[in-house]
Amino acid sequence: MSSIKTLKPLASWQELRATPKDWDAASPIKLGSMLTCLHLIRAFEKATLDCATKGLVHGPVHSSIGQEGGAVGSILALKKGDKVNGSHRGHHQFLAKALSHVSPGGLVPTAPVPADVYAVLKKTLAEIMGLAQGYCKGRGGSMHLRWEDAGMLGTNAIVGGGTPMAAGVAWCNKRAGTDNVVVNYFGDGAANIGSVLETFNLAAAWKLPVCFFIENNHYAVSTAVAEVTGDSRLSGRGPGFNIPAWRVDGMDPLAVFLAMEEALAHMRNAKGPTLIEAEVYRETHHSGPMPGSAFRYRSKEEESLWKARDPLEQMEKEMLARKLITEEEIASLQRQAQDAMHHVIAELTEKNGPSFAIKADLWPKPDFCNFGIRGNLSEMEGLRTEELRDYEGKLREMKLVEAAAGVMLRRMETDERIVVMGEDVHRLGGGTNGVTKGIPERFPDRILGTPISENAFVGLGGGMAMDGRFRPVVELMYADFFWVAADQVFNQVAKARHMYGGDLEMPFVLRTKIAIGTGYGSQHSMDPAGVFAMSPGLRIVAPSTPFDYIGLMNSALACNDPVVVLEHVELYNTVGLVPEEDMDYFIPLGKAKVARSGKELTILTYLSMVKKSVEVAESLGIDAEVIDLRTLDRAGLDWDTIGASIQKTNNVLIVEQGTLGNSYGTMLGDEIQRRYMDWLDQPVKRVHGAEAWPSVSKVLEAAANAGQEEIKRELLAMLKDAGK
Repeated sequence: MSSIKTLKPLASWQELRATPKDWDAASPIKLGSMLTCLHLIRAFEKATLDCATKGLVHGPVHSSIGQEGGAVGSILALKKGDKVNGSHRGHHQFLAKALSHVSPGGLVPTAPVPADVYAVLKKTLAEIMGLAQGYCKGRGGSMHLRWEDAGMLGTNAIVGGGTPMAAGVAWCNKRAGTDNVVVNYFGDGAANIGSVLETFNLAAAWKLPVCFFIENNHYAVSTAVAEVTGDSRLSGRGPGFNIPAWRVDGMDPLAVFLAMEEALAHMRNAKGPTLIEAEVYRETHHSGPMPGSAFRYRSKEEESLWKARDPLEQMEKEMLARKLITEEEIASLQRQAQDAMHHVIAELTEKNGPSFAIKADLWPKPDFCNFGIRGNLSEMEGLRTEELRDYEGKLREMKLVEAAAGVMLRRMETDERIVVMGEDVHRLGGGTNGVTKGIPERFPDRILGTPISENAFVGLGGGMAMDGRFRPVVELMYADFFWVAADQVFNQVAKARHMYGGDLEMPFVLRTKIAIGTGYGSQHSMDPAGVFAMSPGLRIVAPSTPFDYIGLMNSALACNDPVVVLEHVELYNTVGLVPEEDMDYFIPLGKAKVARSGKELTILTYLSMVKKSVEVAESLGIDAEVIDLRTLDRAGLDWDTIGASIQKTNNVLIVEQGTLGNSYGTMLGDEIQRRYMDWLDQPVKRVHGAEAWPSVSKVLEAAANAGQEEIKRELLAMLKDAGK
């Protein structure tokens, strides 16, 4: 007979309900503030749905009617330094935080709507309408609401997308020695997504002061939560990660408030993350004013039962019973909130025949479209730049991997904001390739070995960058792994500045290595440059020499935009000249380098193919000019250097090592054809790998990737076509 021992999770899991004694003991001022906030949000949401019905809102409107109690009850328990981020259904989250910010002493139900409260309502609706007066200048709309001053980090249209970033801000709070917390709001659908569960684990391992707040409204669009998970009590996920959890009636704002107070005590005492599941109910369908029953995935009877538990009516009932407010005062509060929204709409619209339209002068100007995709690099002004050919100091030889480790260590010495993270970066004498050598010994608290959870730690780095107090350097062990973290790389980090209005800085460095030629097969051997280049919010550098690595990494670390630093395994042990005692110079982003001068033909290339191209040209005796692009993003291409070479040689060959499908040369070749068609003696030619991904087989791997033979063959063919 087997011996069986019942195991219990280390963390607690509790259900909390407010009692009459809790209501008796509650602060009348706090209850009045909650009720006022609830009515303002309800009036706002009804007015927004009315605007959507009239065609005044372009895009979806995810109403929070019925769910206000969760946001109001939890946010009114916070203090000024606490921050929140939210979900696509986040109007109530945003408004509760914004209204708390402008009314630090609380809202009074019997007072007129204050001017600063009215301003919040107007600016929020302007954003949802897509107007220049909105918090994100019309870019965010209903699903991307951010107001940094109020501690609202941003609502997020990607389910679970904001969770890793909330953990990043929580890390900053902990590192800075404050007791401030972050609350991350998401729905029942997000409770099953990988980025959320990965972040649970990471936050618990690092004891981060973040509250994961699940608004369980029981439906992900039309799919009931019980259909898609084994236990619809979603707070049960917390103890599985050693996170204490509370389950609470989200239709009771006081119960939510009390649960949040308990969670805050845990987090402010440096005990790590918490989880609250608030059971709420959205009265309408996923988007728009229609009820869910109109789409037949739930019944009218179900909706009536939940509507009878409306959080506003519960608050009113309890306050009336304790004579904290009168029926007349409630009616006046409701009327004032509705009147405020009528005035807001009147200020944003005008009569247009039988209907209303947005006032024409409130729309953003079309030329604002591209503003803020990236910064203007003003932070780079005045920095000392160097090129090896012009360097006047003493030089010595160094391997590229040593230069990489040396410059990172140097910058961490001079800038205490820099934090390095990634898998195994704190072990193995410098990570898997030695690039972080020396950092664990010098700065053990600023090099973070992460779990194997790329979506979580890349997003956590994004949250750190958005916070602004630290400058994260995130390592993906292999370039292919960016696919695992694609949402955080492309939807979050790359888009944040533009999406939230164009002013947000994102000082984020993503290091990764290209392992072509190492025998690691299809899932560890890609060149990602072509994929990264499709995202305009990312800057990309590709250093091919130790000297360039130092200068480009310094620029990446100084830049206030996200920068991808591509490294090639083949180059790590190559030796080149570097300054003897100088790792403080910069190479400007957007500056290519002529690696070999020539007049017959221009070769555009990067990383390991620079040296290969030079060697082939010299072995054939071809007067080819080889340009090391160094900066690969579209905005950073050095058209002065590229154009001067093309106008001299009239022939262009783009050389890259990787496979055809995600080729970088596709974009570059198209751009050259558009810009320099009249200067070309023949179409732009390209060297690239095969269509197939590299295989483990040494022979098949070589066949999948381009090398010197392919360069030689194309060069000779081009000269023949040019009659040379």
